[in-house]
Amino acid sequence: MTCKDDRVRTEDVLAAIATGLWRWDNASGTVTLDGEAARLLGLPAEPVDLPEVAVRSRFHPVDWNEINGIVNLAVAEGTLAEARLRIMDEDGRVLRIVRSRSKPVEHRTAQGRVDYELIGTIQEIAEAQPGTTAAHTPITGDWRRSREAFLLDAGRALAEARSTAEVLRVAASLSMPGFIPDGLAVFGVSGDRLSIIGHHGHDPGDEGPFAEMPLETDYPAAEVVRTGRAIYLPSPEDYKRRFPATWPLAQRFGRTSWAFLPLIVAGRTMGAWMAAFKHRVSFSPDERSVLTTVARMLAQALQRAGVAESERELTTGLQRSMMPQLGPEIPGMKIAARYVPTGGGLQVGGDWYDMIPLPSGRFALVIGDVQGHDVRAAGLMGQLRIAVRAYASEGHRPDAVLSRASRFLAGLCSAQESPDDTAYSTDTDFQSPRFATCLYVECDPRTGLLEVARAGHPDPAIRMADGTVLMRPTAGGLPLGIVPDTDYPTTSFTLEPGETMMLCTDGLIETGGHDLDTGWARLRAILESDIHDPEDLEPRHLEKLADLLVQAVHGPSSHHTTGPLADRREDDIAVLLLCREGGGCGCEAPPLHPSRPARRTMLTVAQAEPERVAGVRQQIRELLHDWADAEQVDSAVLMVSEMVTNVLVHTDGDALLMAQAVGELGTRRLRVEVADASDELPHKRHPGEMASSGRGVLLMEMLADNWGVDPRGEGKSIWFELDERSKPGSDPLD
Repeated sequence: MTCKDDRVRTEDVLAAIATGLWRWDNASGTVTLDGEAARLLGLPAEPVDLPEVAVRSRFHPVDWNEINGIVNLAVAEGTLAEARLRIMDEDGRVLRIVRSRSKPVEHRTAQGRVDYELIGTIQEIAEAQPGTTAAHTPITGDWRRSREAFLLDAGRALAEARSTAEVLRVAASLSMPGFIPDGLAVFGVSGDRLSIIGHHGHDPGDEGPFAEMPLETDYPAAEVVRTGRAIYLPSPEDYKRRFPATWPLAQRFGRTSWAFLPLIVAGRTMGAWMAAFKHRVSFSPDERSVLTTVARMLAQALQRAGVAESERELTTGLQRSMMPQLGPEIPGMKIAARYVPTGGGLQVGGDWYDMIPLPSGRFALVIGDVQGHDVRAAGLMGQLRIAVRAYASEGHRPDAVLSRASRFLAGLCSAQESPDDTAYSTDTDFQSPRFATCLYVECDPRTGLLEVARAGHPDPAIRMADGTVLMRPTAGGLPLGIVPDTDYPTTSFTLEPGETMMLCTDGLIETGGHDLDTGWARLRAILESDIHDPEDLEPRHLEKLADLLVQAVHGPSSHHTTGPLADRREDDIAVLLLCREGGGCGCEAPPLHPSRPARRTMLTVAQAEPERVAGVRQQIRELLHDWADAEQVDSAVLMVSEMVTNVLVHTDGDALLMAQAVGELGTRRLRVEVADASDELPHKRHPGEMASSGRGVLLMEMLADNWGVDPRGEGKSIWFELDERSKPGSDPLD
């Protein structure tokens, strides 16, 4: 006999006993049915290949969820997946009940992903009589596997719930194998009374008679809380017999069976859970086991959610109370700020900002970051912010403010690490030393003069009036609290009309897998893209720019973002923007006939910091980022490097660099001056082939369009000029 005859005979035999064959390929999402399997699913009785969604629509939704868990369990154990399924017609009525038996076969896809396909049979089974538990319970062979699959899914879902509302939603969606409740209620305890935490399957207001019910009431949930023991009521007669006083309250809902189970955590009954059924449930030992396990998981989930909600409420209130308001408006200046806590742990951390009025009539901007994302970091942040504000209000200069703050933080951390503290704490992170980075800027609103002191914090960024963004190098010292007596040198520069300064913590820069370089590049693109279009007369707002910067990291935000959006934070974020009005910076409406403003930068390179020559070169490249001729940019960088290095090598003073580019794109002029305190003028030398110096003047003659030396009262200024020119055949504006 041929194989074909064997195949036909097998199909004939299976069809005779109402059994169909099917093959479910999970990777491709297709299902292959023979004629009998198609008939059992309510389709024409002929072999067919269908997409998964077409077959799924024939199953009852509850059964579909159940079989998913069963299949996953069978895949993990390498056993058969057996399930009872209700087949639905197009009108949503149960057409028949079938039993599926299939063997999951794992295989690896071409992309290397492990997937599986199911190969098995479908057989029609007789439907149990209504009114019995069997009508709602899978066949005996499927019960254990259905129960285990359900409990795995329920445990995972409840463990992932992060609030009481989420826990209640998960509880309402649980489809227990074979006996699905249509009414749920979770009771809590408030003093000597029951409270309703949440319910499902009831109308709004139905909870009224049960809320604020005394625990002495003859009601099942109250007795469960008093005794800590579950109560099962399989029939209305059982309910009426055991709780006649409160039976009228339950009668109006038309339920047939009830289960009341204690919610116990750490040996304490914190409430009760009610599952009510319209159909008759006998509450067999297996069914009671499932209900008891769900009640335990539900109690633990509610406990975790309650603790988390209390912590979030406490820490959010703490954080908001610590974040300052920016205060009154300052003539000639606009300020905007944003703070976003991390989503890790308690959504609280050590980043902060502040604006401090000073006795001199100036004001100070402060931004900082205390190490850590916990309550201790938030506490230290609050104390450090108050200390910095106090030192600033006393009239101290920026360097003195940070020096005092460093001593304060070092002493504060030392006091918190006393032996008495460590004796009662096993949290090694809590006892570890903490430090803080900080940037302190004193601003004169009349002149735009900024005096900056920096303690291990990222440098500020300056967006010029034409949109060019420069990272402004500033002198700095160690983070606060590491070495109590640390000096913090001060850097001075002027914020010109139309310019905007950005101060931020490293969370804004490095979130999303970025380092300092790539993070700055991302922020620079946002800052430069937001420059005002001269043809658009609608003014830009600093608030909009602050939102754009935060959105560049993680999407839409508000002034203080919490909740699901904050859950995606890798680090706290604080950002401060200061704009000096005038020049079309976006703080005001632009002039009707705008002209391109000059670009300027000024830097000081100290004798003790020769490594900052590299920062000078980078500053010139950023200033000339859109210069038409790249070779001219290289020439300018080379000459500046030579001029600054000569000052450091041949004099005893610091080098002051001033660079300015003026004019329209393609026809601009760059002027660079490097001043020092030495009266010795440069002179032309004739270095030999192996000489390591003496070529500075030669370079100026070869590369600059103009150059010269201007003596000053004390010292001199060496300068050069470059006229922008386009490459041959190119458009200077292109």
